[in-house]
Amino acid sequence: MKFLRDLFDKAKPHFERGGKYHKYFYLFEALDTFHFSPNTVTPVKGAQIRDAIDLKRLMMTVVIAMLPCLAFGIWNVGHQHFLATGVAATEGQKIWIGLVQVIPIVLVSYVSGGLVEVIFAIIRKHPINEGFLVTGLLIPLVMPPDIPLWQVAVATVFAVVFAKEAFGGTGMNVVNVALTARAFLYFAYPTDISGEVWTYLGDAKTVAGYSGATPLAVAAASTTSVVQDLNAFGAGWADNLYSWENLFLGIIPGCIGETSTLMCLIGAAILIITGVGSWKIILSVFAGAYGMGLFLNLLGTNVFMQMPAHYHLVMGGLAFGAVFMATDPVTAAQTELGKWFYGLLIGILTVLIRVFNPAYPEGIMLAILLMNVMAPLIDYAVVSANKKRRLKRATV
Repeated sequence: MKFLRDLFDKAKPHFERGGKYHKYFYLFEALDTFHFSPNTVTPVKGAQIRDAIDLKRLMMTVVIAMLPCLAFGIWNVGHQHFLATGVAATEGQKIWIGLVQVIPIVLVSYVSGGLVEVIFAIIRKHPINEGFLVTGLLIPLVMPPDIPLWQVAVATVFAVVFAKEAFGGTGMNVVNVALTARAFLYFAYPTDISGEVWTYLGDAKTVAGYSGATPLAVAAASTTSVVQDLNAFGAGWADNLYSWENLFLGIIPGCIGETSTLMCLIGAAILIITGVGSWKIILSVFAGAYGMGLFLNLLGTNVFMQMPAHYHLVMGGLAFGAVFMATDPVTAAQTELGKWFYGLLIGILTVLIRVFNPAYPEGIMLAILLMNVMAPLIDYAVVSANKKRRLKRATV
């Protein structure tokens, strides 16, 4: 590492004011601080808070928490490919297919979004922030495995420009950037982000009777019993494909990184233990979804409403959204009480959108985006209520 440190030190004068490449100083600084901690120190005088963690380390913690979802997603893409084509394969072959299909999506996301970040940093003459370390990985994880790469690039550029840079950059965005990218694709290119597009097939032919529908699509189309239809789905080529155990483990067709509730919970544990993610938001999202599921069970006017509430917790991207999207510290509620309301409403709205909108059975994306916009209002209401209580006590 000393060789690399010396290399950066020798190059630095060329990028500083008066140097040949001073226009690209912030690009150089981003590369330097990505590899090494900044050599700046806090002032000698005045109150200070000294902490070993900075924005970069915070973002890297979230990236590490997402790695279980990424690793499982790579395997699952290959597994679903061979399951759909009826070909026996080793675990190594499954992983290879997954790597070939997933890694390009990750690279396109990071390169396209990173270029936008660099351009804005140079134009605005401000440091390149590390927020895209997380966004660049979140975007691929919420994409179908067979999504065209050019669409990934277009969606990423759109999201970074209009959901982030237009508001001032890292820490200033109103809505989650990764979800904005997915929403853009859903409304701009619906045929490539909905329907039976959740399994990578390549040039291979599927087995007889194969259907790549997601469990939520199966549930929305049920006419007798959601549980029976889910358990019967894939009969003849993948018995019990949508059993509750498979839904929990994530061995189902779906977006690359959001199928496995188990992997999401492992990521949640990492975020909570390190203090990066809010356990209140995560828990309240699950509680809101489960509570609304139970309430709809009591009403039971259609088959989807009668689906056992615990199925809502392992279907679609609820767990992934609760752990990695809803907890975004920039777009989530900031007050402690507000976090409970924020999470509960996300869970409630997710189930409502699923059940009452057959054209869009998944609801976590729209629920989080809506509550991102409402988060400041929730905090305002909580703070106002606290002020009123304190004023009342002061006048007594």
